[in-house]
Amino acid sequence: MAFTLGMWFGSAQEIGLQLYSLRNQFKTDVPGTLDIIQSWGITKLEGGGTYGMSLEEFKKAIADRGLEVVSVGAGYEDLKNDVDKVVQNARDFGAKYVMCAWIPHDDNVFDIEKTKEAVEIFNTAGKRLKEHGITLAYHAHGYEFRPYGEGTLFDYMARNADNFKFEMDVFWVQHGGADPMTVLNTYPDKFVLMHLKDMEKGVKGNNTGHEDVETNVVLGSGQIDISGLVNRGKELGIEYMFIEDESSRVVEQVPQSLAFLKSQE
Repeated sequence: MAFTLGMWFGSAQEIGLQLYSLRNQFKTDVPGTLDIIQSWGITKLEGGGTYGMSLEEFKKAIADRGLEVVSVGAGYEDLKNDVDKVVQNARDFGAKYVMCAWIPHDDNVFDIEKTKEAVEIFNTAGKRLKEHGITLAYHAHGYEFRPYGEGTLFDYMARNADNFKFEMDVFWVQHGGADPMTVLNTYPDKFVLMHLKDMEKGVKGNNTGHEDVETNVVLGSGQIDISGLVNRGKELGIEYMFIEDESSRVVEQVPQSLAFLKSQE
Protein backbone atom coordinates (compact mmCIF):
# COMPACT_ATOMS: atom_id res chain seq x y z
CA MET A 1 0.00 0.00 0.00
CA ALA A 2 3.07 2.23 0.07
CA PHE A 3 2.54 3.85 -3.30
CA THR A 4 3.71 7.43 -3.73
CA LEU A 5 0.60 9.47 -3.16
CA GLY A 6 2.32 12.75 -3.88
CA MET A 7 3.36 11.57 -7.33
CA TRP A 8 -0.24 10.54 -8.03
CA PHE A 9 -1.53 14.05 -7.41
CA GLY A 10 1.56 15.80 -8.72
CA SER A 11 3.88 18.08 -6.83
CA ALA A 12 1.17 20.45 -5.60
CA GLN A 13 -1.48 18.02 -4.37
CA GLU A 14 -1.40 15.06 -2.06
CA ILE A 15 -3.53 12.67 -0.04
CA GLY A 16 -2.93 12.97 3.69
CA LEU A 17 -4.44 11.78 6.96
CA GLN A 18 -6.36 13.62 9.67
CA LEU A 19 -4.76 12.27 12.83
CA TYR A 20 -8.07 12.28 14.71
CA SER A 21 -8.74 9.10 12.76
CA LEU A 22 -6.24 7.27 14.98
CA ARG A 23 -7.08 9.02 18.26
CA ASN A 24 -7.71 5.73 20.06
CA GLN A 25 -4.53 4.11 18.78
CA PHE A 26 -2.45 7.11 19.86
CA LYS A 27 -3.69 6.68 23.44
CA THR A 28 -1.74 3.45 23.85
CA ASP A 29 1.15 3.53 21.36
CA VAL A 30 2.31 6.74 19.70
CA PRO A 31 5.41 5.35 17.89
CA GLY A 32 3.50 2.27 16.73
CA THR A 33 0.65 4.40 15.43
CA LEU A 34 3.07 6.58 13.48
CA ASP A 35 4.57 3.37 12.07
CA ILE A 36 1.11 2.40 10.80
CA ILE A 37 0.77 5.73 9.00
CA GLN A 38 4.21 5.34 7.47
CA SER A 39 3.31 1.85 6.25
CA TRP A 40 0.33 3.30 4.41
CA GLY A 41 2.58 5.52 2.31
CA ILE A 42 1.01 8.69 3.66
CA THR A 43 3.37 11.58 4.44
CA LYS A 44 1.16 14.65 5.00
CA LEU A 45 -0.74 15.01 8.25
CA GLU A 46 -3.38 17.24 9.77
CA GLY A 47 -3.08 17.33 13.53
CA GLY A 48 -1.73 19.79 16.04
CA GLY A 49 -1.18 17.77 19.22
CA THR A 50 1.75 15.72 20.47
CA TYR A 51 -0.11 12.89 22.28
CA GLY A 52 1.72 13.21 25.57
CA MET A 53 5.17 13.62 24.04
CA SER A 54 7.17 16.82 24.16
CA LEU A 55 6.98 18.90 21.01
CA GLU A 56 10.57 18.11 20.08
CA GLU A 57 10.12 14.39 20.72
CA PHE A 58 7.00 14.26 18.58
CA LYS A 59 8.54 16.29 15.77
CA LYS A 60 11.54 13.96 15.74
CA ALA A 61 9.26 10.91 15.73
CA ILE A 62 7.33 12.10 12.69
CA ALA A 63 10.42 13.36 10.88
CA ASP A 64 12.14 10.00 11.39
CA ARG A 65 9.24 8.42 9.51
CA GLY A 66 9.13 10.96 6.71
CA LEU A 67 5.91 12.50 8.00
CA GLU A 68 4.99 16.19 8.04
CA VAL A 69 2.22 18.12 9.77
CA VAL A 70 0.96 20.60 7.16
CA SER A 71 -2.28 21.62 8.89
CA VAL A 72 -3.09 22.07 12.58
CA GLY A 73 -6.37 22.44 14.38
CA ALA A 74 -7.34 25.46 16.45
CA GLY A 75 -10.20 25.99 18.86
CA TYR A 76 -12.78 28.70 18.28
CA GLU A 77 -12.06 30.36 21.63
CA ASP A 78 -8.33 30.54 20.89
CA LEU A 79 -9.02 32.15 17.51
CA LYS A 80 -11.24 34.62 19.33
CA ASN A 81 -9.06 35.37 22.36
CA ASP A 82 -5.49 34.15 21.80
CA VAL A 83 -4.44 34.23 18.17
CA ASP A 84 -0.79 34.39 19.20
CA LYS A 85 -1.16 30.90 20.69
CA VAL A 86 -2.61 29.65 17.39
CA VAL A 87 0.17 31.24 15.39
CA GLN A 88 2.83 29.73 17.64
CA ASN A 89 1.37 26.23 17.42
CA ALA A 90 1.29 26.40 13.63
CA ARG A 91 4.84 27.72 13.51
CA ASP A 92 6.02 25.03 15.94
CA PHE A 93 4.87 22.38 13.48
CA GLY A 94 5.83 24.32 10.37
CA ALA A 95 2.20 24.11 9.22
CA LYS A 96 0.88 26.40 6.53
CA TYR A 97 -2.79 25.83 7.38
CA VAL A 98 -4.83 26.23 10.54
CA MET A 99 -8.27 24.65 10.59
CA CYS A 100 -11.17 25.25 12.95
CA ALA A 101 -13.73 22.45 13.01
CA TRP A 102 -16.47 23.69 15.31
CA ILE A 103 -18.32 26.85 16.27
CA PRO A 104 -19.71 26.42 19.81
CA HIS A 105 -23.46 26.94 20.00
CA ASP A 106 -26.17 26.11 22.50
CA ASP A 107 -28.65 23.25 22.19
CA ASN A 108 -27.94 22.76 18.49
CA VAL A 109 -29.17 26.30 17.82
CA PHE A 110 -27.07 27.91 15.09
CA ASP A 111 -28.42 31.12 13.57
CA ILE A 112 -27.37 34.21 11.63
CA GLU A 113 -26.21 36.03 14.76
CA LYS A 114 -23.80 33.22 15.61
CA THR A 115 -22.75 33.02 11.97
CA LYS A 116 -21.94 36.73 11.81
CA GLU A 117 -19.96 36.48 15.04
CA ALA A 118 -17.94 33.57 13.65
CA VAL A 119 -17.23 35.34 10.38
CA GLU A 120 -15.93 38.36 12.26
CA ILE A 121 -13.71 36.21 14.47
CA PHE A 122 -12.39 34.19 11.51
CA ASN A 123 -11.68 37.31 9.45
CA THR A 124 -9.82 38.96 12.32
CA ALA A 125 -7.80 35.85 13.18
CA GLY A 126 -7.26 35.00 9.54
CA LYS A 127 -5.72 38.39 8.89
CA ARG A 128 -3.24 37.86 11.70
CA LEU A 129 -2.40 34.38 10.49
CA LYS A 130 -1.84 35.62 6.94
CA GLU A 131 0.81 37.98 8.27
CA HIS A 132 2.75 34.85 9.19
CA GLY A 133 2.12 33.07 5.89
CA ILE A 134 -0.56 30.82 7.40
CA THR A 135 -4.03 30.26 5.94
CA LEU A 136 -7.05 29.84 8.21
CA ALA A 137 -9.64 27.35 6.97
CA TYR A 138 -13.03 26.76 8.56
CA HIS A 139 -14.29 23.17 8.46
CA ALA A 140 -18.09 23.26 8.16
CA HIS A 141 -19.91 20.56 10.12
CA GLY A 142 -23.38 20.56 8.61
CA TYR A 143 -25.33 22.98 10.78
CA GLU A 144 -24.12 25.86 8.57
CA PHE A 145 -26.39 24.65 5.77
CA ARG A 146 -29.56 25.70 7.55
CA PRO A 147 -31.71 28.06 5.46
CA TYR A 148 -31.00 31.78 5.54
CA GLY A 149 -32.41 34.32 3.11
CA GLU A 150 -32.42 32.85 -0.38
CA GLY A 151 -29.67 30.39 0.52
CA THR A 152 -28.02 29.08 3.66
CA LEU A 153 -25.94 30.32 6.55
CA PHE A 154 -22.93 28.82 4.78
CA ASP A 155 -23.61 31.07 1.79
CA TYR A 156 -23.37 34.06 4.12
CA MET A 157 -20.09 32.74 5.53
CA ALA A 158 -18.55 32.09 2.12
CA ARG A 159 -19.55 35.46 0.68
CA ASN A 160 -18.11 37.31 3.66
CA ALA A 161 -14.93 35.27 4.13
CA ASP A 162 -12.36 37.95 3.36
CA ASN A 163 -9.40 36.62 5.35
CA PHE A 164 -10.14 32.93 5.66
CA LYS A 165 -10.87 29.94 3.47
CA PHE A 166 -12.66 26.62 3.98
CA GLU A 167 -11.92 22.96 4.40
CA MET A 168 -14.64 20.77 2.91
CA ASP A 169 -15.49 17.63 4.82
CA VAL A 170 -17.56 15.92 2.15
CA PHE A 171 -19.36 13.77 4.73
CA TRP A 172 -20.57 16.69 6.82
CA VAL A 173 -21.56 18.85 3.87
CA GLN A 174 -23.80 16.09 2.56
CA HIS A 175 -25.00 15.16 6.05
CA GLY A 176 -26.07 18.78 6.54
CA GLY A 177 -28.32 18.65 3.50
CA ALA A 178 -26.10 20.21 0.84
CA ASP A 179 -24.53 18.66 -2.25
CA PRO A 180 -20.72 18.76 -1.92
CA MET A 181 -20.16 19.08 -5.67
CA THR A 182 -22.59 21.97 -5.96
CA VAL A 183 -20.91 23.74 -3.05
CA LEU A 184 -17.46 23.24 -4.61
CA ASN A 185 -18.68 24.59 -7.92
CA THR A 186 -20.47 27.53 -6.33
CA TYR A 187 -17.38 28.62 -4.39
CA PRO A 188 -14.44 27.22 -6.38
CA ASP A 189 -11.93 29.67 -4.92
CA LYS A 190 -12.96 29.25 -1.29
CA PHE A 191 -11.74 25.71 -0.57
CA VAL A 192 -8.08 24.96 0.11
CA LEU A 193 -8.37 21.66 2.00
CA MET A 194 -10.66 18.64 1.96
CA HIS A 195 -11.61 15.77 4.27
CA LEU A 196 -12.36 12.55 2.42
CA LYS A 197 -14.93 10.60 4.42
CA ASP A 198 -17.67 8.34 3.05
CA MET A 199 -21.12 7.82 4.56
CA GLU A 200 -22.79 4.44 4.94
CA LYS A 201 -25.63 3.92 2.51
CA GLY A 202 -29.04 4.51 4.03
CA VAL A 203 -27.88 7.10 6.57
CA LYS A 204 -30.13 10.16 6.52
CA GLY A 205 -28.43 13.37 7.51
CA ASN A 206 -29.56 16.29 9.62
CA ASN A 207 -28.27 19.73 10.52
CA THR A 208 -26.94 18.96 14.00
CA GLY A 209 -23.33 18.20 13.08
CA HIS A 210 -23.55 14.87 14.91
CA GLU A 211 -23.66 11.27 13.68
CA ASP A 212 -22.59 7.80 14.79
CA VAL A 213 -18.90 7.45 13.89
CA GLU A 214 -19.54 3.87 12.78
CA THR A 215 -21.31 5.28 9.71
CA ASN A 216 -17.84 6.15 8.33
CA VAL A 217 -17.15 3.53 5.66
CA VAL A 218 -14.41 2.72 3.15
CA LEU A 219 -14.10 5.43 0.52
CA GLY A 220 -16.09 4.51 -2.54
CA SER A 221 -18.39 2.10 -0.72
CA GLY A 222 -20.87 4.63 0.65
CA GLN A 223 -23.33 7.16 -0.67
CA ILE A 224 -20.93 10.05 -1.39
CA ASP A 225 -19.40 10.61 -4.84
CA ILE A 226 -15.82 10.40 -3.59
CA SER A 227 -14.33 9.84 -7.04
CA GLY A 228 -16.08 12.84 -8.55
CA LEU A 229 -15.21 15.09 -5.63
CA VAL A 230 -11.55 14.07 -5.65
CA ASN A 231 -11.33 14.76 -9.36
CA ARG A 232 -13.00 18.14 -8.95
CA GLY A 233 -10.71 18.94 -6.05
CA LYS A 234 -7.72 18.17 -8.26
CA GLU A 235 -9.08 20.47 -10.95
CA LEU A 236 -9.53 23.27 -8.43
CA GLY A 237 -6.02 22.82 -7.06
CA ILE A 238 -7.04 21.86 -3.52
CA GLU A 239 -3.63 21.22 -2.00
CA TYR A 240 -4.32 18.52 0.58
CA MET A 241 -7.13 15.99 0.79
CA PHE A 242 -7.02 14.29 4.17
CA ILE A 243 -8.62 10.91 4.73
CA GLU A 244 -10.60 11.05 7.96
CA ASP A 245 -12.11 7.82 9.22
CA GLU A 246 -13.59 8.13 12.70
CA SER A 247 -14.86 4.54 12.91
CA SER A 248 -13.49 1.76 15.11
CA ARG A 249 -12.43 -0.01 11.88
CA VAL A 250 -10.04 2.73 10.82
CA VAL A 251 -6.89 0.58 10.71
CA GLU A 252 -8.58 -1.91 8.42
CA GLN A 253 -10.47 0.65 6.35
CA VAL A 254 -7.79 3.21 5.49
CA PRO A 255 -5.75 0.80 3.34
CA GLN A 256 -8.96 -0.10 1.49
CA SER A 257 -9.73 3.58 1.03
CA LEU A 258 -6.25 4.18 -0.35
CA ALA A 259 -6.68 1.27 -2.74
CA PHE A 260 -9.93 2.83 -3.97
CA LEU A 261 -8.26 6.19 -4.53
CA LYS A 262 -5.39 4.55 -6.41
CA SER A 263 -7.92 2.72 -8.60
CA GLN A 264 -9.31 6.10 -9.66
CA GLU A 265 -6.05 7.34 -11.18
